[in-house]
Amino acid sequence: MTGTGSTGGAGADFDFDPGSELDQDRPQSARVWNYWLGGKDNYPVDREVGEQVRAMLPGIVDIARADRAFLLRAVRHLVADLGVRQFLDIGTGLPSANNTHEVAQSIAPECRIVYVDNDPLVLAHARSLLTSSPEGVTRYLDADVREPDTILEQAAATLDFSRPVALMMLGIVNHIMDDEEAERIVDRLVAALAPGSYLVLAHPTADVDGDAMRKAMDWMNESGGTPVRPRTRAEVERLFHGLDLLEPGVVTLGRWRPDPAEVGDADELVEVSEFCGVARKP
Repeated sequence: MTGTGSTGGAGADFDFDPGSELDQDRPQSARVWNYWLGGKDNYPVDREVGEQVRAMLPGIVDIARADRAFLLRAVRHLVADLGVRQFLDIGTGLPSANNTHEVAQSIAPECRIVYVDNDPLVLAHARSLLTSSPEGVTRYLDADVREPDTILEQAAATLDFSRPVALMMLGIVNHIMDDEEAERIVDRLVAALAPGSYLVLAHPTADVDGDAMRKAMDWMNESGGTPVRPRTRAEVERLFHGLDLLEPGVVTLGRWRPDPAEVGDADELVEVSEFCGVARKP
């Protein structure tokens, strides 16, 4: 990382190499996700993959929206009810409504957030779109989830790891194909956190849509994009080992503390093919 600059917010900065090239020939998961959410920050190759996946898995748009709604509810609970003021958000994705810092700082402006991603387009838009409150700090790191020590070392310039931090890993561990490697990376990141910290994780599964999800993921992998895989509820629960899961445990996105005013009867919630959970480090 050779470039550093400000987004325009009083407490915002980022690490970004302006010489990084934007790959428009291969689909990128963040841009495909942006397309499903109705965003404009994507290329024809991303839209083509997005449409192919939607044809195989019509519920993919519901998953994308439910994932964003879960982030909002989880961050709101962490800040308003549990007093968390620091966030390490790995696998940021392209900016959209209700980003982690917007939700957190709307409740407690002093919150400090470090975003991590390694897609140049994500970082380019982070520079122009994401700003911090004057009282807080928002920082952006160009780093890969497979390099947890690098992430922790650089995040320590912004976050105080002697105090609780919420580690956000939504839609990122599914890109780590090997189970042992996935658990090792999550364990390494959690080990650096102070007691009273939290892990917030969301991961796609084939437990709900079965063959449709597996077919869609196989096609995405064959298309040359970022490799991706589903995991079962038991496999996702193992990523939380040693931590105390908050109620209701590992559930599909819409069932994690739904807002009755928004969804009505919880028994009528549509199941989506992604598990999630929030757990506290004792």
